[in-house]
Amino acid sequence: MNDHRNAHEVPRRQFVALSGVVGASALLAGTAAAGTAVAAVRPESGERLPELCPLPPRPGHSPCPPAHLQSLCGSPADNDPLWNDVRYCTTGVVPPPPQGKPECLKTTANYVVLHGKPENTHNYLLSPSCRITGIECPFLETPGVENYWDDAWDNARSGGSVPVHYDNIGLGINSQGARRLDQLHIHMAGVRPSTQRRLQELDSMGRMATQPADWAKPANQAAITGRSGSAERTRTYRILKLRDLRQNLFTLLYQNVVRPAGLAMADQTLIVVPKMTSAGFAGRFYVLNSDPSLHNGTSTCDFLLVYA
Repeated sequence: MNDHRNAHEVPRRQFVALSGVVGASALLAGTAAAGTAVAAVRPESGERLPELCPLPPRPGHSPCPPAHLQSLCGSPADNDPLWNDVRYCTTGVVPPPPQGKPECLKTTANYVVLHGKPENTHNYLLSPSCRITGIECPFLETPGVENYWDDAWDNARSGGSVPVHYDNIGLGINSQGARRLDQLHIHMAGVRPSTQRRLQELDSMGRMATQPADWAKPANQAAITGRSGSAERTRTYRILKLRDLRQNLFTLLYQNVVRPAGLAMADQTLIVVPKMTSAGFAGRFYVLNSDPSLHNGTSTCDFLLVYA
């Protein structure tokens, strides 16, 4: 675990998200839209950050990670199977054999929706059209990056373009070590009714943060039981309740949990469970995070999500 943290320490300091700094996002968005390279300044130190977007983004696309981040975020020339699927959906480049052509359920300028495995009506993947390996890519915390979590919910919700047909919906991303595919993907799947009940119970007890700054506090950590195959597994999660997904969850996680505790983003898992009642979506989201630094923590979202 320390190897991951040490390997990413310097770049991650350089790419601290500036969304909380008044005016920084507007400045970066305006100059990037004009195709101008941006060097931001962190107010508390005066340290200049490297360019966020040295090349103008393609029309209709969010800026992609710059070339100097390829060692952390991947190269467009990589041969990852999921990245090959994304390239096929966005450019028509056929994946090499024996992979075969994927079914592109939805293709936009910013993301692609594909089937998960096994294929059914409650197991989908949302993946960026940019080359981004996963949660460890520091570009995900910068201003102006596409809000893939909000995109996933917009598609997975009832009435969405690729709705998850399950009583309770879950969105999740695995850590670097827990995933099989090295192209960022958010799972759009189901969660068990017991998970929804447990989260609402914790909500009623005040056992979750309502402000991102409190997310890492021990009082907002709780055990939730999920499943691995036929066996039940109980793991500890940090829980945050949000009204919407308009904020960048990667930024919130890094600024309020990972950086203060000296953890590594590469080790983190994130899970979003919309609060549901008999009337439908209740207008709140439970955002769960865990990693091996917690007692009985986990680096995978697979215990709570239902794929099969």
